[in-house]
Amino acid sequence: MGKYKIKVGIIGGSGLGDIADNILKNSNQLNQNDLKNDFGLPSGNIYTGIINGVEVALLSRHGHGHKINPTNVNYRANIEALKLIGCTHILASNACGSLCDEIGRGQLVIPDSYIDRTYARKNTLFDGISPRYQGVCHVPMEPSFHPDLAEVFELAAKELSIDVRRGGTIVTIEGPRFSSKAESNAFRMWGGQLVGMTSCPEVSIAKEAGIIYGAIAMSTDYDCWKESDNVCAGDVIKVFLKNVKKITDLLVKAVEIIGQRQWDQQIDNLKDLIESGNVSAKN
Repeated sequence: MGKYKIKVGIIGGSGLGDIADNILKNSNQLNQNDLKNDFGLPSGNIYTGIINGVEVALLSRHGHGHKINPTNVNYRANIEALKLIGCTHILASNACGSLCDEIGRGQLVIPDSYIDRTYARKNTLFDGISPRYQGVCHVPMEPSFHPDLAEVFELAAKELSIDVRRGGTIVTIEGPRFSSKAESNAFRMWGGQLVGMTSCPEVSIAKEAGIIYGAIAMSTDYDCWKESDNVCAGDVIKVFLKNVKKITDLLVKAVEIIGQRQWDQQIDNLKDLIESGNVSAKN
């Protein structure tokens, strides 16, 4: 038993709909308005419960009925709400386009890095809004996604006989539009394997909050770089829904494995990282 009580937040993206219905049948509902914090309202209600003996908190990134577009998601309020109710970990799901032949439709990928092409989002907790995050904090983003959670996802996939590719760079675009062909090809030249709209700034804000963060991405299309293969929203959701059971089973198994491990060192390391990156606190 470690010194920290483990609680796993799960953020569901496109295709998971109202996430509690897919993962947590018996849950307690925390009202969105009661979860308002220094950064505003989270995307929706948070549903809490127990999976395999581990406390969990589930949040739909785009809100009830998928009404919030990627730019307008309040990433900071979402992360802060999960932090304030005690989450030590976050598992996130993302629907993405593939930028390479090796990643086909329905393929699950555990990303390990990103390229941030967003420009209209609040991307730090340390901007003076919250007394909980004072000063200027320069957070290292390598590794971008926590490698121990990547290992958890990989082990969970192996136990469930689900094909998962470990490693990949996800290019995060502003959205809500999809890429032009020129943009899609540029992302490929940069070394991107996936393109999506929601990994940033979620991944970096979680790190600033001291939460261990990992993601599982599903390739739903080939963006538009591939000849005669242009992405559309309807096809994205169709492919995701066809494979949604793989995502939900993987998340549930990952929670179980997290609960079997000791996380004190990883949590302490994140705290030390934030402290060392806060240059204002040293002056």
